[in-house]
Order: sequence, then structure tokens, then C-alpha cells
Amino acid sequence: MSARPLIALAAILLALVPATCTTPPANQTDAGFPATPWADASLSGPAYLLAPGDRIEVIVHTAPELSGEFLIAPDGRIRMPLAGPVMAMALTPEELAAILSHALASELIDPSLDVNLTEPVSQKIFIGGEVRAPGMFDLPGQIDPLQAILMAGGLTRDAAPKDVLLIRRLPGGEVRSAVINVKAGLTDPALASWLPLRRFDVVYVPRSRISEQNQFVQQILRTALPLPFMVFYDTSASR
Repeated sequence: MSARPLIALAAILLALVPATCTTPPANQTDAGFPATPWADASLSGPAYLLAPGDRIEVIVHTAPELSGEFLIAPDGRIRMPLAGPVMAMALTPEELAAILSHALASELIDPSLDVNLTEPVSQKIFIGGEVRAPGMFDLPGQIDPLQAILMAGGLTRDAAPKDVLLIRRLPGGEVRSAVINVKAGLTDPALASWLPLRRFDVVYVPRSRISEQNQFVQQILRTALPLPFMVFYDTSASR
């Protein structure tokens, strides 16, 4: 679907939402996710974070007998001979290669290796809160938070479109969030330059204005996500 029909549909849906709260800035952010790095390559680049269910190939150049395909287990780890259980979840293939190389350094003179993604698990995002059909959705391509909301049936009458929350886990395990004013983006194209969503992003539409963003994010991570997303965002088990 092209952007023009999506915007027209969004305008109809958002017209149903009462504008009772004061107007916050278009992008409110917490201290760890300031507005200016939205356009930074570290956040918008094509980084692929490994997740449970992904199948990878490890190529050990000096020890072919150790090479092979490995499935990332539900706990986020792979189990490779001589390396032991190694956490792979929320790492890029390059980061995992560096960790495996370090793990094999005590066994091999030259532990150089490559990690290639051979079979990714489906690209999922979670859309929750005040949308008409919340749940897990396949990521159809480069879409933004507003288009994701439309995928979930649009906003309910109780939604707060000025405080849509985007939660993302970055390479290395850090979880960041941003508050996005999708209603302002409809009226001013300059405010609609949001990043494309990534696999395992969470788009959450609250019922009312968010007063304590960090607390709200923690509540979502603990109670509102389906199990695959809770596992992916469990930073306590990331190492």
C-alpha cells in the first residue's frame, strides 16, 4: 500500500481521537534516547540482531571440524564445541564472531572465524496498547510507527496519539525508547521523518499522556509483551 492511502486512512482514524491534552513536542525522549540521534546511522542502519530461532553458520578457518550450522536456542544461546554456551541474542553476527573467536582463543592458535546468518526467524514487531487489533505482526518492509498502527487496525477512541512509544533494543543489549507524536506527523511532514521499524521493535499506544516514561517502559517490558518479546528484551540474561 502506498503512503498516500495510509495517510488518508490515518487522518480519518485520528479525527476520532479527542484532543484534550496539551500539545507536547513532536518527539519526547528519555535521557538515553535523545531526539537528535534518530538520524544517526547507529540507530537507523541495517543492523540485524540475532534472536532465538535464527540459524547461523560458523566458519572456523583454521579448524574446519569445528565449523557448522547452529540454531539459537530459546534462551538466546548457541552451543558450539570448545566454546561452550555463548549468548547470541541481540548481537550482530559480527559481534558474535568476535565473542566466539575470544572463546576459542585458549584452544586454537588462530581462532579467526566468520558468522553468517543462514535462516532467520520471521521478522516480527509488536503493536500494543490502544489499537484495535494489538498483537505480533510480520514486518512487511520499511514502515514507520504510524503505518504499524494502521496495520493493527488504527487507534481506539481512548488512544493518545501524541504519546506513541517506540521501544528498541540496540546492538549490545541496550534498550531505548522514544515518544512519538504521530498526530503531528500527519499535519507537518517535517515531523514525520521517523526511522523505519526493525525486527522486534515495540510500538505501544498509551491511553493517556505518559508522565514517567522510564517507568512506563519497564511496565510494558514486564507485563504487556508476548513471550518471544519478553525473552528478547530480558537484558538480565543477555550475557
